[in-house]
Amino acid sequence: MGTSNNKNQGTKVVTGIVRFSYANIWEPKSINGSDEKYSVSLIISKDDKETIDAINKAVEQAKKDGISKFGGKIPANLKLPLRDGDIERPDDEAYQNSYFVNANSKDRPQIVDKAVRPILDQSEVYSGCYGRASITFYAFNSNGNKGVACGLGNLQKIKDGEALSGRSNASDDFTTEEDEDFLS
Repeated sequence: MGTSNNKNQGTKVVTGIVRFSYANIWEPKSINGSDEKYSVSLIISKDDKETIDAINKAVEQAKKDGISKFGGKIPANLKLPLRDGDIERPDDEAYQNSYFVNANSKDRPQIVDKAVRPILDQSEVYSGCYGRASITFYAFNSNGNKGVACGLGNLQKIKDGEALSGRSNASDDFTTEEDEDFLS
């Protein structure tokens, strides 16, 4: 990761290979009447120590950076963005042995392929495929909720995975029908 002197120093993370879930990355959506945002749940294997360590460091930095938002001291009961899939999504196989962060942004993420070329075909990037994400952590204090949130930067698709939408592909549902005479 190159050095930069922007304000995200210390709170920006480029993940290792993660799995995209709940990928609302092409069109912004409103959740429960909130502002429309782009969002994705990033499923991070518990074996990816490097990404998890980087996120934990960035979250700590965001807490320090946000101390003024918390009234001068870091509260004990902050909402934190890195969550344990085994605890919070025990019935969802995709989240087993994984952590996850929900990243969102008002700005559309740039979505690129392995060669960093823009992906234009929206069916290429979906819930269940694997890739990297650039994310930034920041403190928030709104409506009595205090914590660290995860902002979505950009996404890079690395490889396909089993779709998590629950929707099947037509090619899986049907076999090719040839030479059958339905009129007989």
